[in-house]
Amino acid sequence: MRHAVRVVPATVAGAALAALAALYVIDPNSTYVPLCPLHALTGLWCPFCGATRATHALLHGDLGTALHDNALLVCAIPPVVLLGWHRVRDGQPIHHPLPGAARWALFGMAVVFTVLRNLPAGSWLAPPV
Repeated sequence: MRHAVRVVPATVAGAALAALAALYVIDPNSTYVPLCPLHALTGLWCPFCGATRATHALLHGDLGTALHDNALLVCAIPPVVLLGWHRVRDGQPIHHPLPGAARWALFGMAVVFTVLRNLPAGSWLAPPV
């Protein structure tokens, strides 16, 4: 069982590293990346809008641009990775890498972030068009 607990995170980490390597090379600002279906249909920004561009900016060390593209993603990466790593290190099941309270907190922040970035006062949270 302990072997299975380590294989899945290693597989996910390998796939994530491959995706990050591709995103490092491919610039989503100058290459076609499919639009968010919610934004395409309604014009509303979801909590994930701008995440591809933010990740690309982070990979190139541009924190300011990353925060402008998707501040929630940039702020959520460190605690999510840290909590997930602790669960894997301690041999806990990883089908839910975050404890329940952390999942609800992240969900709540995503809802607030989504509402704010779609209001005129929070338009600075919306990614560039």
